[in-house]
Amino acid sequence: MASLMIGYDLNRPGKNYPELIEAIKAIGSWWHCLDSTWIVKTEQTAAQIRDRLRPHIDTNDELLVAKLTGEGAWAGFDNQCATWLTNNL
Repeated sequence: MASLMIGYDLNRPGKNYPELIEAIKAIGSWWHCLDSTWIVKTEQTAAQIRDRLRPHIDTNDELLVAKLTGEGAWAGFDNQCATWLTNNL
């Protein structure tokens, strides 16, 4: 299984995106310790995830899905967030 990062900017003021969040959570094991950034463990490709999430965003929003290499460095996260990264990158 690979770890993929999902990042987005939701540009429609006042719009709530609960379906997008539920769609991300349904992909696999997930990490969400930054506002608009998620990491998921999945067998799906970046393009498959993009296509799965696209119906949940507006045409003026941005979405990035990228496979992670396994190397990472971080600071400032609580133990739960840091442990997930250590165990899943």
